[in-house]
Amino acid sequence: MFYVFMPRPDLLGGVGLSRAVYDRNGSLLRLTLSPDDKYRLFVPLSEISPYLKEATLLYEDRYFYWHPGINPVSLIRGAWQTYLVKSRRIGASTVTMQLARVRYSIDSRTIGGKLLQIFRAVQIERYYSKDEILEAYLNLVPYGRNVEGAGAASEVYFKKNASKLTVHEALTLAIIPQNPAARTPFEDTDLSNAELIEARTALFERWIKAHPEDKDKEGTLKLPMTVSEPSELPFLAPHFVDFVLRKKKGERLVTSLDLGLEKLLDRRLKAYIEKKRRIGIYNASAMLVDFRTMEVVASVGSADFFNDAIEGQVNGTVSYRSPGSALKPFVYALGIDEGLIHPMTMLKDAPLGFHAYNPENFDGEFSGPISAAEALIKSRNVPAVDVANRLSEHRLYNLIKDSGVGRLREENFYGLALVLGGIEVTMEDLVRMYAMLANEGELRELKVIAGVRDAAGEKKKLLSPEAAYLTLDMLKDAPRPDKSDFAAKLAEDSPPVYWKTGTSYAFRDAWSVGVFGPYVLAVWVGNFGGEGNPAFIGRTAAAPLMFDIIDSLKAEENGVAAVYRRIPEGLSKVHVCTVSGQIPSKSCPRTSVTWFVPGVSPIKACEVHREVAIDKKTGLRACNVDEKTTRKEVYEFWPSDLQKIFRQAGLPRRTAPPYMPGCSLDIKASSGLPPKITSPARGVVYNIRAAKDKSEVIALSAVTDADSSTVFWFVNEKYLGNSPKDKPFEWNASPGKYIIRAVDDQGRADTTEVRVEMVR
Repeated sequence: MFYVFMPRPDLLGGVGLSRAVYDRNGSLLRLTLSPDDKYRLFVPLSEISPYLKEATLLYEDRYFYWHPGINPVSLIRGAWQTYLVKSRRIGASTVTMQLARVRYSIDSRTIGGKLLQIFRAVQIERYYSKDEILEAYLNLVPYGRNVEGAGAASEVYFKKNASKLTVHEALTLAIIPQNPAARTPFEDTDLSNAELIEARTALFERWIKAHPEDKDKEGTLKLPMTVSEPSELPFLAPHFVDFVLRKKKGERLVTSLDLGLEKLLDRRLKAYIEKKRRIGIYNASAMLVDFRTMEVVASVGSADFFNDAIEGQVNGTVSYRSPGSALKPFVYALGIDEGLIHPMTMLKDAPLGFHAYNPENFDGEFSGPISAAEALIKSRNVPAVDVANRLSEHRLYNLIKDSGVGRLREENFYGLALVLGGIEVTMEDLVRMYAMLANEGELRELKVIAGVRDAAGEKKKLLSPEAAYLTLDMLKDAPRPDKSDFAAKLAEDSPPVYWKTGTSYAFRDAWSVGVFGPYVLAVWVGNFGGEGNPAFIGRTAAAPLMFDIIDSLKAEENGVAAVYRRIPEGLSKVHVCTVSGQIPSKSCPRTSVTWFVPGVSPIKACEVHREVAIDKKTGLRACNVDEKTTRKEVYEFWPSDLQKIFRQAGLPRRTAPPYMPGCSLDIKASSGLPPKITSPARGVVYNIRAAKDKSEVIALSAVTDADSSTVFWFVNEKYLGNSPKDKPFEWNASPGKYIIRAVDDQGRADTTEVRVEMVR
């Protein structure tokens, strides 16, 4: 009946706890204060050193496992000495009684307080096992200063987990709770507190009676023992830890971070910033992820967390910035998936217009025909925009959206500028997307807690294994930004680096992202305030830092292990014309081998090298083939826009001579490619302001085949005039809807529609 008035007490409910964040190997990164400004870290009894458990009971309560919460003999002796003889105060409290006093803030110095303490102790014993009581006691008792509980005391004083305490350390902690104010280790670095040493020595004498094998440790007890202050608690990986504490619940968080790798990245960033400070580079961020597990193993949010001048507490790994060209690999990956390109497909690096959008290359120049692989490696803008323009509607935007990129506006806000970094992404976004390439097109979420498995539905297949493999394969041939003999040798003897850079508009952000061994590494250089700097160029500002880190990782004792990249079953190798990237004809002088996706990759016979019949007498192009009067010769037939670039570069191509007089247009039109109208742009509405004349000059231009020299222009079947193949024709357009037709001098044609409207 007595127990009816003793409801189940709550041992730890409502107790404010600290939060401890560890790296993957158990190194403490940070221990926070509890809500009531205490260092109080919960540790299960199973993870507390058996030395501390035994030493505590030996000192505080030898009969703990046998009494019912109170020790009658000790109570009688304590009452006799304290209240009757009044020789000295003896508490006579058991561990359970001390737990009751601490847990319920009982003043046990009065008789009423002592009786309440006894009641609470019996109540606790009624509902909890001895191990549960000891666990609560070791997590709540004071260990001096604002340190409570064995878990926090071990981390604060000895910089280790409570499970790893030595005998000496356990004996030291065991005697503190009885008088924490007097027995707290002094602020100097050794245990010079006389009372503490005396109490510990007395406890050790009891200890060796139970553990005679520890007798030889007596001498070391008299030696100074180094202890640490709460102010010396670690504050490591600050940006990463802040992120984990904000995003994850729990008092004890074992993260994916590898402190050794974290410190390596931090050192390389600081050294690089110091070296580049003279050109205005003051800040950088970096993140290293193991793409096999998607665990973040190192993450440095800024060059200096405590530097207000660079806004050092801003976390660059989660800040939204423009990626520049860092998204281009995914344009090519989608192009491979949709059968638009393979690595050797010839693309145009020439002036092109896309719905009134006229992209330019970073250097303002055009290089003419260029393979897809070379265009990606050299980060040419025009070919990338051209491929993106030919993708299925919404394909690129949906890939970016499905990759988890946040803060996206509607697709039409970006247009084709999406290809060149017209959106904002975080470093986490880029790392996740490049890891997708390494994981055969499968998108997986980043992990900051060690050992967490992928949840159901967490993986998304966004690219085919073939596209992912080929895209990385193209990126591996990008030359390093440095060309030192040491760097070249290091690159030979280690896994390849598949990498890409990005430079945002107005030089605000410089990026470099690389896949090597089991890792994805992303580096950003810039200012959090968004100020531009001509030095912020991906290849010259971010890539050298990325390779500094990669070289340092490779130079570590264990180096960087190569990771086998499975060649997807859907890939084959095929011979293509080296110049055009198309299936070689008998006229192609040289061929190369490239990867190919059967049934997907474009299959087209080479259109550049053509065998034509030349009249033996006149040297002109014959109307028909006649073995007696003609001979066959191979010429390169390049579109007019590429021919112009060749001429500007001083590399004129050998073009076929004109047809002999009298050849019919049917014969001429039967070979070669028709013109392609580039202006007016398809789908664009041209506006005329009412305040001006009721007409607008629109330039009509087209790209023609190599054997064309003149383009004839028609509007609604009415002849306007003609222009040389590489020059526009100016048309005075009035409001209305028109069909524009371009016919070259070989009889080949192209048409487009245009609408001209009056704007008031």
